[in-house]
Amino acid sequence: MFLTSVILVLQEILEAALLLSMLLLVTRLIESGNKGLIANRTWIWSALACGVLLAWSYALYMPVIAEWFDYVGQEVTNAACQLLTIVLLLVFIYGIKNQVELPGSAHTLVASFCLIVVVALAIMREGSEIVLYLRGIMGQPEAVSPVLLGAALATGIGVSCGILLYYLLIALKRHIALRVALVLLAFFAGNMASQAVLLLTQADWAPYTSQVWDSSALLPEYSVAGQLLYALVGYEATPSLLQLAAYVGAFLMIAASPVFRSAWFRQDLV
Repeated sequence: MFLTSVILVLQEILEAALLLSMLLLVTRLIESGNKGLIANRTWIWSALACGVLLAWSYALYMPVIAEWFDYVGQEVTNAACQLLTIVLLLVFIYGIKNQVELPGSAHTLVASFCLIVVVALAIMREGSEIVLYLRGIMGQPEAVSPVLLGAALATGIGVSCGILLYYLLIALKRHIALRVALVLLAFFAGNMASQAVLLLTQADWAPYTSQVWDSSALLPEYSVAGQLLYALVGYEATPSLLQLAAYVGAFLMIAASPVFRSAWFRQDLV
């Protein structure tokens, strides 16, 4: 139970921790004397508080939500959250140039709103799974201690990975760190699109397509390395053709943004 708890909780924690690290890094790198909400990072605490509240509420009402849309409510709701995350991430990325050029303006407030909702939704999705898992274990007294210990260890590992990645990148030259952060955000958007397609396919809201490859023998998705790659680049051992198309499409939408092209091709950070 201990090892299972570590793997399951780490799977949920990593994605949210690494996403928060990347958003913190990008907002720090694009600052140029901006004294708005982005610069003082008050959005972080709002995002964390909203995320925890949403995660608890989502887990509490999961039995009701699961019955929606002819008993595919959980899949459809999670897919909708992931698609909304992509949209808000695109609004943030495409609005970065305006946010820097017009500090303290409405662009700053929109960017802050996007950051808060993106992080809150990530915590809600991942955190609700942890809450549901821990609530299920509470009915087995002999398993409570090892599961809680494993969950605490996994949380520490996940948060540490996010902190380590942030400080490793911030130590690099500014333009290199920004390039890496934006690429990772593009991978994150691709992962969200791919998982949304998978959920909608499971709910019969999207068509089934052929499997592109199967790398589970080389690197299982639920291994520690597989989960780390999933959190970083959206690793999928058995993606369908529609998932791959959605992944590439979302990645390219981030790559087409002005700040991405500036960071890679002009070396003027925005």
